Amino acid sequence: MSTPEVPRRVRVTSPRTSAARRMAINTGTREIDEQTRVGEVYMHSLIQSQLRLALAVIAGAALTLGSLPLLFLLVPATRTFSVFGLPLPWLLLGIAVYPVVYVAARIYVRNAERIETEFTEFVGRK
Repeated sequence: MSTPEVPRRVRVTSPRTSAARRMAINTGTREIDEQTRVGEVYMHSLIQSQLRLALAVIAGAALTLGSLPLLFLLVPATRTFSVFGLPLPWLLLGIAVYPVVYVAARIYVRNAERIETEFTEFVGRK
């Protein structure tokens, strides 16, 4: 009985080991990670975009929901109008508010994701 042959070790190397190394390119993410002035500008831009979006959505929702009490004040017939035996103000302020808030939240999330995607693509290109 003979002993099985042990496979011989082979050293594998890259054919480009002697090639000149590429210089590292400063990307936007590197600027942000190293907290350089350019990285601060990038982050400030992202935060400003997010803040603008949040304020726009809040203002739109507040304007929509805030106009309901104004409607009841300026149009007295809306205070006494009933739908299926329920007063219109109760229906609008108690039920119709939730779809408005839901739509505002969906708009915010969709646009916030778009802003973040655009920012990630922009920073990755630099």
